[in-house]
Amino acid sequence: MHALTGFSLVSLLSFGYLSWDWAKPSLVADGPGEAGEQPSAAPPQPPHIIFILTDDQGYHDVGYHGSDIETPTLDRLAAEGVKLENYYIQPICTPSRSQLLTGRYQIHTGLQHSIIRPRQPNCLPLDQVTLPQKLQEAGYSTHMVGKWHLGFYRKECLPTRRGFDTFLGSLTGNVDYYTYDNCDGPGVCGFDLHEGESVAWGLSGQYSTMLYAQRASHILASHSPQRPLFLYVAFQAVHTPLQSPREYLYRYRAMGNVARRKYAAMVTCMDEAVHNITWALKRYGFYNNSVIIFSSDNGGQTFSGGSNWPLRGRKGTYWEGGVRGLGFVHSPLLKRKRRTSRALVHITDWYPTLVGLAGGTASAADGLDGYDVWPAISEGRASPRTEILHNIDPLYNHARHGSLEGGFGIWNTAVQAAIRVGEWKLLTGDPGYGDWIPPQTLAAFPGSWWNLERMASVRQAVWLFNISADPYEREDLAGQRPDVVRALLARLADYNRTAIPVRYPAENPRAHPDFNGGAWGPWASDEEEEEEEEGEGRARSFSRGRRKKKCKICKLRSFFRKLNTRLMSHRI
Repeated sequence: MHALTGFSLVSLLSFGYLSWDWAKPSLVADGPGEAGEQPSAAPPQPPHIIFILTDDQGYHDVGYHGSDIETPTLDRLAAEGVKLENYYIQPICTPSRSQLLTGRYQIHTGLQHSIIRPRQPNCLPLDQVTLPQKLQEAGYSTHMVGKWHLGFYRKECLPTRRGFDTFLGSLTGNVDYYTYDNCDGPGVCGFDLHEGESVAWGLSGQYSTMLYAQRASHILASHSPQRPLFLYVAFQAVHTPLQSPREYLYRYRAMGNVARRKYAAMVTCMDEAVHNITWALKRYGFYNNSVIIFSSDNGGQTFSGGSNWPLRGRKGTYWEGGVRGLGFVHSPLLKRKRRTSRALVHITDWYPTLVGLAGGTASAADGLDGYDVWPAISEGRASPRTEILHNIDPLYNHARHGSLEGGFGIWNTAVQAAIRVGEWKLLTGDPGYGDWIPPQTLAAFPGSWWNLERMASVRQAVWLFNISADPYEREDLAGQRPDVVRALLARLADYNRTAIPVRYPAENPRAHPDFNGGAWGPWASDEEEEEEEEGEGRARSFSRGRRKKKCKICKLRSFFRKLNTRLMSHRI
């Protein structure tokens, strides 16, 4: 009965799989030829693609990185596949998801700043072809389960309009794991669980990690392995709020730090959900011709239980702790398995890589910033990627000590930006909190521990690190290598010339869930957008007195928008 290893009876009941034959040996097998695997045969093409994205999982928060959290499934899948140990993502939710689905940097989608807020009339640009749309062109059936967080103010922005045949999940970035309520400020609360384009009121009460894994398994059970499948599972876990079924909390009852205890329970629950999805892949005949990709979306939030140790920084920063991702590929189709890859990989690379695996084409004419890295992952070849633009955010608070003069007249170092070229990494402006934060094992953390390696008041706006030799960013070489600083500033300037304007519109009161039956959902239409633009044009021709009156409102809105931006930057 060792398939029950690491599982509790309650968790199995929650997944609703007791009708399956759990008495068989584990179907996440330790090697080829074990029970549960189909007879080996030449795999048909193209492969089934399963992309699993976790939310706010820290770099340290997986067993194979030495964590105190149990993740046996992830450890086993990674050990049998290829671990990506030079893999980069973005520091917060929306940017990572947008780059995954478009293969483009934020500067090329207008999403350079922050996240898409629930009340903003904003979403993933409608003129860009998404990854699932390209896979549909290649004959794939496409399904999404989990967190969208790419905007929903118009129906055209919804997952089912952006390339997914089916969708079950939340549209916003942060919901209760059981009730699916989300508050975007005092009194601005609504329900957020959707199936397709309808509100899924009837599914409330089920823990989201279990619900999403159950839906993923149902999709596999009802789909023919003869037709290629793209399954995108974007777990809400392990984002706040810190909620977990009680049986998982019990395993970590000895942990003194309450936030870490709850967080650990959520990670282990998610690990078992991945086990069940993998089990279903084998049970229903998909596994032998499948590619499973696991990725985190940003660094861990260190004051909500996460840990990026020994990396510097946390979620929302451009230090390694914010942008170095957890990632691995598990597949019978890998030519070189059971190894660790140091090839440079970025989340934008999945778009051309997966389109290529599907037999499609993603040419330079598509304007992609990603590269096809499958030969690097599968065969161990050199990565075609040599640099990464982490981001350029002209709206983020400018650094007090930055200037154009400080950037050799090439770049205004007050602007928040980060770039990696070869082994060098350059940061300008305000990169975010740059502390080294140890795992939260003590009940009173952070307490006096906070001051052990806390940065003093920052009086600089340029940092340079040799990331290959100094992955923990402890030795700033900006003063010693001005030649490298100058070269990387020039690359930032080159990238900035290709950037499109930032899209970060003011919040719209029409988005309030009270106007949508108590649920978050689309509120605008094409006609309303046109009327809004016309209204803005008419407003310019109003009398001086009218303009002055409206100006007071504009100033008030501008004040609260800026205040909200600063608050959210710290909250994120």
